[in-house]
Amino acid sequence: MNGAIRAKEVRVVAPDGEQIGIKKLNEALWLAEQLDLDLVEVAPKAKPPVCRLMDYGRYKYEQSVKQREARRNQTRTTIKELRMRVRIGDHDFDITRRKAQEFLEGYDKVKVTIRFRGRENERPSFGKDLMERLATDLAEFGTVEQPPKVEGGSMTMVLSPMRRTKTPVVKSEEQKDG
Repeated sequence: MNGAIRAKEVRVVAPDGEQIGIKKLNEALWLAEQLDLDLVEVAPKAKPPVCRLMDYGRYKYEQSVKQREARRNQTRTTIKELRMRVRIGDHDFDITRRKAQEFLEGYDKVKVTIRFRGRENERPSFGKDLMERLATDLAEFGTVEQPPKVEGGSMTMVLSPMRRTKTPVVKSEEQKDG
């Protein structure tokens, strides 16, 4: 029992959520002791304060299990970077496209960078065309999060994966019986 309760009377709620009623603090503590539960203040600002009978240790354990489960289900997106040149061959482009597709299927973001050298700096449109070609090839696996943009001597574009859609898991008859 937390020593923060200053009221002489409290509203007591049973572990199943049913209201027991307004009891004197000593009666509520006695009731909690008899049921081998804890008296936990859940709404201190209410008039009178609301206290719940519960197993506080079990409650804290269940909360930690839920947080652990939420962390496990949380997705951490990482950014993978691929570099190309403006005068890239078709085969090299296909390898880069395939690698980007693998990253997007793994739900990672892909940052594509094209470096310009010498006279290539005068024609950034060639790099933009290459980026757009890559984006259209990967349209079914990801979307353009950041369109191609020139920064110094390079051009970058960021692709993000398509959102996951949760598919319901259907158990077969053999799994249900076993």
